[in-house]
Amino acid sequence: MMPGGLTEAKPATPEIQEIADKIKSKLEEKTNETYEEFQAVEYKSQVVAGINYYIKIRVGDNCYIHVKVFKSLPGQNQELVLSDYQTDKTKDDELTGF
Repeated sequence: MMPGGLTEAKPATPEIQEIADKIKSKLEEKTNETYEEFQAVEYKSQVVAGINYYIKIRVGDNCYIHVKVFKSLPGQNQELVLSDYQTDKTKDDELTGF
């Protein structure tokens, strides 16, 4: 993968769901919402000084949120950072860099 470029969209893995679960409370705080459903469905990643994960998360019936989560390099022991998010997305909306 080219540094700085986004990968193709891939189905979410258990590791991606774990990342989504870890930032769920931060997202709920920022959006002032409580999500009963919180299912990562696909993701893209971007190598920077760490990794940015762009994750599409299903939060209801044809209701999705895109999140950008930064994971620091191994050994830095920093928490995941919810860098940005986009609400009011649908199943067909493409994950893009934001």
